[in-house]
Amino acid sequence: MSWLRALKETARSGLTIERRRLEPLIAIRGAAGLAVVIGVTLALFGPVVAAGAAFGAFQAAIATFQRSWRPRPVLALVSGASLAISTFLGYVTGSHLPLFMLLLVLWTFVAGLAWAAGPTGGIIAASNVAIMLVTITLPTSVAQAALHGAVIAFGGVVQAALIVLFPVRRWGAQRDALADALAAEADYARRLRHDPVAHFDPLPLMEARSAAAVTPRQARRRPAELHGSRGVAERIRPVLASLADPAMGVPAEGPERDRVRELLAAAGSLLDAAARAIRHGDPVRLPASSVAALKTPDTGSLLTGPPLRAADRLADLLSDVIEAAEGDGTKEERAQAEETADAITASRGRRQTEHQRRPTLLRLVPVVLGSMRRELHPGSPILRHAIRVSAVAAGGYLLGTVLPYGHGYWAPMTAVMVMRPEFSRTYERSVARFGGTVVGVFVATVIVQTAHPGVGLSAALAVVCALLMYLLMRTGYSVGQACVAAYVVFLLGMAGDDWSQTVLERLVLTLGGGLLAMISYAVYPAWETPRLRNRLGDWLKEDGRYAASVVDQYAEPAERGHDDVREALLRTRAARVAWQEAVATAQHEPVRHRGLSHAAAGDTQHALSQLGRVAMLMEAHLPEGGATPVPEAGPLAEALRRATDQGAKAVRERRVPDWGQVRDALEEWDERERQREGAADPVVRNGAGLLLEALEEFSRGLDDDGPRPEAPGAPAGPGD
Repeated sequence: MSWLRALKETARSGLTIERRRLEPLIAIRGAAGLAVVIGVTLALFGPVVAAGAAFGAFQAAIATFQRSWRPRPVLALVSGASLAISTFLGYVTGSHLPLFMLLLVLWTFVAGLAWAAGPTGGIIAASNVAIMLVTITLPTSVAQAALHGAVIAFGGVVQAALIVLFPVRRWGAQRDALADALAAEADYARRLRHDPVAHFDPLPLMEARSAAAVTPRQARRRPAELHGSRGVAERIRPVLASLADPAMGVPAEGPERDRVRELLAAAGSLLDAAARAIRHGDPVRLPASSVAALKTPDTGSLLTGPPLRAADRLADLLSDVIEAAEGDGTKEERAQAEETADAITASRGRRQTEHQRRPTLLRLVPVVLGSMRRELHPGSPILRHAIRVSAVAAGGYLLGTVLPYGHGYWAPMTAVMVMRPEFSRTYERSVARFGGTVVGVFVATVIVQTAHPGVGLSAALAVVCALLMYLLMRTGYSVGQACVAAYVVFLLGMAGDDWSQTVLERLVLTLGGGLLAMISYAVYPAWETPRLRNRLGDWLKEDGRYAASVVDQYAEPAERGHDDVREALLRTRAARVAWQEAVATAQHEPVRHRGLSHAAAGDTQHALSQLGRVAMLMEAHLPEGGATPVPEAGPLAEALRRATDQGAKAVRERRVPDWGQVRDALEEWDERERQREGAADPVVRNGAGLLLEALEEFSRGLDDDGPRPEAPGAPAGPGD
């Protein structure tokens, strides 16, 4: 993609306004907390201190809107406390330019590295630096600096207290994540009726898994309907795919296929019912026709072998997920139901993953520091982002100091807020920030010229702007920035700034900060395009290990569950999502083709999706402990591990993998079957052939990209 087209695409995306579901009660609660903080501090300390406290309460409320599974009061407290500390340090060093510049560079560098802990931590850290640049202009002494730091922390405490006193949809995020996972599987079941080999995006299941992790305190308060459903939903997906796929025994047309379509339609309706109940906390209302479709005795007369096993497992799993979604009754009844569900799970040899433990805040600190430390290497995009943002913040602050304007902090503040580790996000937000600032400053100017507000009215207008920001922030970054721009104008006007002198400089410095952010990425980029082959190799490697773990279970049926299969599945899901995110990021980068062509990326992605899907079908029929082992599956599993490890290395080195080891293992398997005149389990043997077909399709898709073929049987290098 050319630079001109990339700029057009990012500008269009940044200025796009989307229709999203609004949350007015949460927005009103955040604005009410801001109003309480401004009112109290305005009455006790005056407008200057009130302005600083308002920034703390404003930022604490924004932190609670971030995508995080941690309790919202904790996010508000963390945001308020961290902003208070950074602001106080900024106050103390603000009068000494060299010392403040050192603090700014260090603080911004750490904030950039905080993206290693996830987007929530990165956004809170970047916001702290940006607001620190504003608030340090308000006090004039160390004592006032301490006071400002205290009232900023007070703003976070007020927002946290309001969340505790006036909860809105308690556990709502966790309910939505679990309901989305069940709804995604319901949609998958309906799509399988018309496309028996339809693909499934595992992202909703991954989100539900992340949401299910709780702290010890949360575990004691979690609603009963959030127990158990996700674990069962995880096991429904391979059963649905196995029931629908013609390779597992059901012909493409005929009475057997009609029966399968009825079962899939019933599964979709029941999963939708469970999703609705969990999302709203209501009892499950089951469609009578769907329940009857599952209970009819026709299934046993029409289906045999693997399809019949899949149908029976589907009925059991749907019964479990409905039971877990009920969530009503007395406390003793819920406890008894949970114990029954745990007993069912244990009897099936499955590990109960619903009780994952999320580390507490103090135990999270070494985890975050470890994530940041792992990014300290030259190829890390997070490290490049930290270097870029710290250099731009320092350069922008010096530029604002040199220019004949006041409020020179607006340039670095803009740059810090818009910069992200990705090219497209940085450019989108730069354009959206400037556009939103123009609109917000214009509207605020018209209001001020018309109404000539005093301190009280300015504070009220600032609260209204914050309310609109909280309400509309998810509709588009430009909309949110328009509200923020007006909010800052009214708030600084309350503190005594002459608004008429801030309009032009605000626009010029905001534009300058956005341009600095955009130039910095062009000068010191972290393109994803050249790393596409690494991402593809990682996905191939994890997909191969997942398939090998499944095949291994047929060679040695496990007595106590299939933990290694589960762990391999989670790793391959993470690798798949990383690949998809990398492709989406590279799509808008102005980089000439140095990774994979669009055709090769699409073909190889389809092949790896098929590889994972075949392994999932085989997982749906894993033998329980005590089943007859399939000895030929062991060598095949080992061949899969070695071949995919070597294949991943070949992909990174721009070579085409060869699957001779897997082919030889299958030929040896067939030879042994002929010698003993026996037939293997049709699921595992047919699945093994489909695995090889998917791997060969992967190589064909990669071969179209023009790399040098790999010599058959090439050994893996020491670094793989």
